[in-house]
Amino acid sequence: MAVKSKTLKTLPEEIEEYRDRMWRRAPEWRVENAAEAEQLVERVGFCAAMTDARRPGPSLYVAVCGRRDAHMPRNVQKDPESSLTWSLKDELMRRGRVYYAKLARGRALFVAPRLVPYLHALWGVPRKEETARLSAEAQAVLKVLRREWEMATCDLRHAAKIDERRCLTQALDELQRTMKVIPQDVLYEPWFTYVWALAEGRFPVELKTKVTRADALREVARVYLESAGMSLPGELAKAVGLSRPEAGLGNHALVAEGFAVRAWAGVYQLSDMPERIKRLSPI
Repeated sequence: MAVKSKTLKTLPEEIEEYRDRMWRRAPEWRVENAAEAEQLVERVGFCAAMTDARRPGPSLYVAVCGRRDAHMPRNVQKDPESSLTWSLKDELMRRGRVYYAKLARGRALFVAPRLVPYLHALWGVPRKEETARLSAEAQAVLKVLRREWEMATCDLRHAAKIDERRCLTQALDELQRTMKVIPQDVLYEPWFTYVWALAEGRFPVELKTKVTRADALREVARVYLESAGMSLPGELAKAVGLSRPEAGLGNHALVAEGFAVRAWAGVYQLSDMPERIKRLSPI
């Protein structure tokens, strides 16, 4: 299935249909419960939480809607699809069978455990480098959680002796990006708060697995291309939070091993795409 256009801006319909199946973007395949949401994450490798059709990559919200053109409404509180997605996000967080956090560029992603070592190789900070690379506030939060293992946001701010809420939020975002801390629960009564925990408490094996940066870029690119079928310029970078040069290195590695073909500048496609479309198994 060669791409003839020199300026490919839209995907061929057969690729869109492939994504419909893989990303559950059709009514008959929409996600309706936590088990199906976990199946989606395992199938695609990583999945955004509340993004809509305007951002590339698989999305839990789009899968809940069951349509490829899903757009988030302005009034999400009264929208049943947004509400269900939010509830499923909370349930998946509590179940802890997939990794969930705000990762690179603040993207909230669900990650299949098999992909955690590769993302950790890209964004993780070794313990011996924490003093040099983490902010003082992030180190203070980490010290508390290593002593207590889990703690609600308000209690964590006091225990870490951080006066401003904004500073605590920045520290937690930093620790999520470096895959040190995850939200493991959320409480709505008597007030809204997340309960934070060490990522290594839930994913000890995955976070201890050693992976080279080159292997990590290749495998992240592989996971995305397997679920997407074809990748347009900048898609992988936007979907997972890589830089475009990093995404390019991953895609080039796939071409070198014959897993993908470079259809045009910045456009990559599975080398066996026609066969995959024929044998795509039912969800």
